[in-house]
Amino acid sequence: MVGSRVPLTKAGREYKACCPFHTEKTASFWVSPEKQFYHCFGCGAHGTALRFLMEYDHMSFPEAIEDLAGRLGLAVPREAGSTQDSQHAPLYELMGRVARFYGESLAHDERAGRYVGQRGLSAETVQRFALGYAPDAWNAVLSRFGTREADRRDLAAAGLIIERADGRGEHHYDRFRDRIMFPIRDSRGRTVAFGGRVLDRGEPKYLNSPETALFHKGRELYGLYESRTGGSLKRLVVVEGYMDVVRLHQAGITYAVATLGTATTPEHLKRIFRLVREVVFAFDGDRAGRSAAWRALQHALPEAREGREIRFLFLPEGHDPDSLVGAEGREAFERRMESALPLSEYLVRELSGESDITHADGRARLAEAARPLVAKVPPGVYRELLIGRVAEVVKLPAERLEALWQDGATVPAPAPRSPARARRSAGRGSLVRQAIARLVRFPSAAAAVTEAERGGLEGCPEPGADLLRALLDDLRARPLQISAQVIERWRERPGGEYLGRVLEREAVLNDADAAAVELRAALEKLAGLGTERRLQALEAKSRAGPLTSDEFKEFQMLTSRKPVRDGK
Repeated sequence: MVGSRVPLTKAGREYKACCPFHTEKTASFWVSPEKQFYHCFGCGAHGTALRFLMEYDHMSFPEAIEDLAGRLGLAVPREAGSTQDSQHAPLYELMGRVARFYGESLAHDERAGRYVGQRGLSAETVQRFALGYAPDAWNAVLSRFGTREADRRDLAAAGLIIERADGRGEHHYDRFRDRIMFPIRDSRGRTVAFGGRVLDRGEPKYLNSPETALFHKGRELYGLYESRTGGSLKRLVVVEGYMDVVRLHQAGITYAVATLGTATTPEHLKRIFRLVREVVFAFDGDRAGRSAAWRALQHALPEAREGREIRFLFLPEGHDPDSLVGAEGREAFERRMESALPLSEYLVRELSGESDITHADGRARLAEAARPLVAKVPPGVYRELLIGRVAEVVKLPAERLEALWQDGATVPAPAPRSPARARRSAGRGSLVRQAIARLVRFPSAAAAVTEAERGGLEGCPEPGADLLRALLDDLRARPLQISAQVIERWRERPGGEYLGRVLEREAVLNDADAAAVELRAALEKLAGLGTERRLQALEAKSRAGPLTSDEFKEFQMLTSRKPVRDGK
């Protein structure tokens, strides 16, 4: 498997190569088929085939499992209720056959071949991206792949044919006609959709597959599969068109991707930041490009945090990435990317252009416009630095600006932390975060939690308690054994991305029994916080008027449960 991605040379019982994870001239990367293990004596990279796929191809754990299982002809066991690829296997197979048909059509159509040559695409690039041509006919795909009713249902389900609305003649016709075809591939290289571009006539200029069981526009990125298999991936550049991606890859910028006829979505950004820490958005310099960039910024703000770079590149008037890389070449284009505007500078620049910041009124307007945008950024170092940058422009101390924003009605201020809570969390994450980290690291610890300990969470007022309750209930009902299973099960659920981050940041003992003890201790403390908060609420109500009978009974019960401290 490693040899399919790295050229290996046999050395006794093992194989060697130059390491794919760092630059070197002398081979220090060794692969042992007997041990099923690789190791680099230069940079220290090592692991199994699974780890190699995750590091080299930037796959997630489940994607790597799927890839290895596919190579061995094995089926991956799945949890009850999960979507199985086998359900859609006929559609994947059909899309692959149609993609090959389009490729053959391009090879045999003189006009389409001439167009591809005029756009400067090499035979190698055409093959790498599996480009094709949809013949200039109403039923080329239909007549070849839709001879039976069941076949036509599959073609319709895959978005390849359209049913006639007028009832005349054939009931269906091909969606794509007389277009250069760009197969859209998922993380495993399977064709899930197509984008089609007209050659010299017709509307619209670009036509995409509709949403299907295989394809969701707001999730897929064109060129992501090719970028991940093109070598070590450090960053991604997001452009607007299929041809932009193809030409950039051909020029050597093999980390270009494009959204599929839609604006950049939060799901796109989550996928990007699971792979890399740096993204550059490249847009045309016209009004449409600036508008698209501003929408991308707003979607990017919730994903902005320390350790990530988000930058914006605006191209010269009259150019798109396709034409610019053709005119300037790879090195000049990459120099432009190095000087692209960081998100913070782009935000300030755009807001400054809407207000005259030479006087107090304009600076106040800028501060008010920045408030809801900054509120989208997660708490942390990056948010503090962004507040500082805005404060610098409006000529206020950062602490004063943040305080004014928190006092405003449109931006909710973070809940103040009591001194007692601050002491409990000193040097570690909150109790909730500690408990979640232990559950993710050792899922079996959930079985040690008693009903009483779980019940104590019901009144817990702490941020994140809802996620902790849901995670604990899920693991008690459907036990798991390893962290990767937890991350995968929660991947598409609210809070799923947080689980991976908290596991990275929280120190957890490498002992399941000790983790279970710590988990139960954290739950006990959280239950105490809930008791204290409810007692305070009942005491406050009693000062305003009499408690109801039920409330008085609850007050007595909670008072008896409250621990005695400091001899009081």
